[in-house]
Amino acid sequence: MNKIFTLFLLLSLQTLFAQQPYYDDVNLSLTGQDLYFALQQKIENASTSFNYGDTRDSMKITDEDPENNNNVLLLYGYDDTGSCTTDRSRDKDDFGGGSCQYNREHTFARSNANPSMGNVDNGTTGIGADPQNIRPTDQQMNNNRGSKKFAAGSGNAGNVGSGNWFPGDEWKGDVARIMMYMYTRYGDRCNPSLNGTGALQGSTEMLQIYLQWNAEDPVTDFEDQRNPHLETVYGNRNPFIDNPYLATLIWGGPVAEDRWGLMGTEELIAENISIYPNPTSEIIWIKDNTSFSVDHYSVFDVSGRRILFNTFNASEKKVDVSNLNSGVYLLELVSSERKITKKIMVQ
Repeated sequence: MNKIFTLFLLLSLQTLFAQQPYYDDVNLSLTGQDLYFALQQKIENASTSFNYGDTRDSMKITDEDPENNNNVLLLYGYDDTGSCTTDRSRDKDDFGGGSCQYNREHTFARSNANPSMGNVDNGTTGIGADPQNIRPTDQQMNNNRGSKKFAAGSGNAGNVGSGNWFPGDEWKGDVARIMMYMYTRYGDRCNPSLNGTGALQGSTEMLQIYLQWNAEDPVTDFEDQRNPHLETVYGNRNPFIDNPYLATLIWGGPVAEDRWGLMGTEELIAENISIYPNPTSEIIWIKDNTSFSVDHYSVFDVSGRRILFNTFNASEKKVDVSNLNSGVYLLELVSSERKITKKIMVQ
């Protein structure tokens, strides 16, 4: 029942958002490494004059509290009634390095980059001043996090395991999409494993925990504030905020929200061939015809690796996907003369 509700929710959300014109020159039929490089080429065209000092002003717009336009929301914050260290919302003018003030958090920690981003001042430009990576945090919370790597956890932000950091249930999706942006924008300088822990997957290797957070914590109206302003003042957008499903297409893993409807969920038909149900967690059935009688099939992951192959018998044509991890795959159906490829989703 939960899966049905989740699918219904995703389908409903798809009708609310249109693909932004910013991506009109990006080939969104690509998957895996090819899509990674296409997005990298797109978002690297950012302003080289935007500096660290500019982020102090841009944060007041990108991180404005939707319920109080005099405040900003603080990354990792969760409680406005206790110690100011845990504040979720704070007056925009309370910027600084003192107690109960907020400052600029490099979500991908400066010292974890390879090579390190080094020290920054208000004149710093480039990777150390990228506003897609910088969020306001309470200054003490910022110090508490330091350069600890992100790791799995639950509840509110804080230390987990041996010297790692959990960003909090409210913020884990935001953090994941920033990590995806930084890796796509700067490549191996900001490899996910430099700033997080856990297993990797995909041809360009994304941490599985970030893919999980991206799916579990969808984009909010608050997070949506970032891209319109930063496209204007900085020159690029974070693609994984605009459509978290792009991460699924590149790295696989849990299926994230598809805000543009890139994955058709209606019955897929080509020359009267249908595959159903899609999505599924068990069996995909194939209905073909005499003009295109399917002989065999292959299933590829989003990195292009063939992971299933089999020949159909004449009486029953089905693909068993019950042993596959949740994610997006390509199903190639082959006849004696032709072949077609369909995008399938395994729940």
